[in-house]
Amino acid sequence: MPPDSPLPHLASPTGGLPSSVRWAQLMLADRLRPGDVVVDATMGNGHDTLFLSQCVSPGGQVYAFDVQAAALEETRKRVPLEMSTLLHAGHEKMAQNLPLELHGKIAAIMFNLGYLPGSDKSCITRTETTLAALAQAIELLKPGGILTLAVYPGHEGGAEESREIAKWAAGLDSRRFEVQHLRPVNRSAAPPELWTLWKTAPMKK
Repeated sequence: MPPDSPLPHLASPTGGLPSSVRWAQLMLADRLRPGDVVVDATMGNGHDTLFLSQCVSPGGQVYAFDVQAAALEETRKRVPLEMSTLLHAGHEKMAQNLPLELHGKIAAIMFNLGYLPGSDKSCITRTETTLAALAQAIELLKPGGILTLAVYPGHEGGAEESREIAKWAAGLDSRRFEVQHLRPVNRSAAPPELWTLWKTAPMKK
């Protein structure tokens, strides 16, 4: 690609293939609609929360979760209050914190695992709480809903989390869920991976 050529829409900042997070965004942007209700299960600095709010605006709502107060502070700077409900709670408490009338009606749930960038790297997502959150998430999704899961095997605890997620995904009922796994294959490090889950729904005629 010539140096002065514009980047393709489906490209990383260097012109290569999209990152795991960017692939997740592309998938969700294609499917979400104004008025949808969505969940950011790992708020972080609010970038995914903002992205989701833009996808479902106007009329939609984002529920975002994080255990760190710093995450809520950063996200409040980015996301319109009328578009979001920020919850100081772990993603394993997702079901108990979402209104009952929304259970089974969530259009998308986005996970971005690991640690909060720019913060304490010892505060990471844990395998047991991630699996608990995923078990809840697939029931909270509406038929036709999408779950994306960016996983980082390279940090401490990340490899175990990645292995257990793979086992969990492989055990899902193929009649209820379609699951895909995307990962770089020719890198020596442990690069980020993306899991995408679609909750099956009858085709509309």
